[in-house]
Amino acid sequence: QPLSDFSLRKVPVDVVLMVDASSSVSSNLDDFRKAAEGFASHLAADDRISLIQFDDRVLLLQDWTKSLVQLRRALRRVAPGMFTRFNDALLLAARDQMPRSNARHAIIVLTDGIDSGRVTTFETALRAALQSQTTVYIVSNSEIERAKKQAELSELQAGTESAVRFNELKMNDLRLGLEALSASEQKMAQLTGSTGGRLYKPGSFNDLERTYAEVADELRHQYALYYSPTNRNRDGAFRRVRVETRNPALKVSARIGYFAPK
Repeated sequence: QPLSDFSLRKVPVDVVLMVDASSSVSSNLDDFRKAAEGFASHLAADDRISLIQFDDRVLLLQDWTKSLVQLRRALRRVAPGMFTRFNDALLLAARDQMPRSNARHAIIVLTDGIDSGRVTTFETALRAALQSQTTVYIVSNSEIERAKKQAELSELQAGTESAVRFNELKMNDLRLGLEALSASEQKMAQLTGSTGGRLYKPGSFNDLERTYAEVADELRHQYALYYSPTNRNRDGAFRRVRVETRNPALKVSARIGYFAPK
């Protein structure tokens, strides 16, 4: 496919910050607030940001703004919940929080990725992100949760024979929890890889601020490829795109494709 242009271009960024306020991360909301403010401070003057909280509900706490003061006020309104409507929140962010015509659209999520909603499927949420050409970055606490569950399971398994029998139900719950974390990581990797984003799995919430700074830097330094497709059918079909470099040691993060217009 011949290219018409290839360049490193700096364009405005419209970023949706999504925070999982369910019980699995609610004890670390203060860490998220601090890291989110740090991320916003790295954005350029023309960039915009909005804030969505999801748990039992999906709440738009702050519509598009360039004001760090407004973002701080919205972050103070984040309140802990119970369950995780991750797919519903992603669909809202990709479909309804539309960016400016000249801006790059990105979603940054803090979550363990375990969805407990019953409305939106993972496939529907992924399709919405691809249709809106949204890049998804996920900062997952799955490694932190895995370490906690594995340590608790090991401690129970090291007990006496009678204690192990007594705690069998609890140990089975921990094993199921570990399996759910692994399954969620696979979906999060698929989501970020398909949209050209990245999956971050910090080992500690102390690493959040550094992770958000890295994402902010990456958003400002991205290459753009332009070409006119040889397939000119306006059929709404999905067209796969693969970007490769001549140096196999280099890894390219890019969307896997796009939907043709109708």
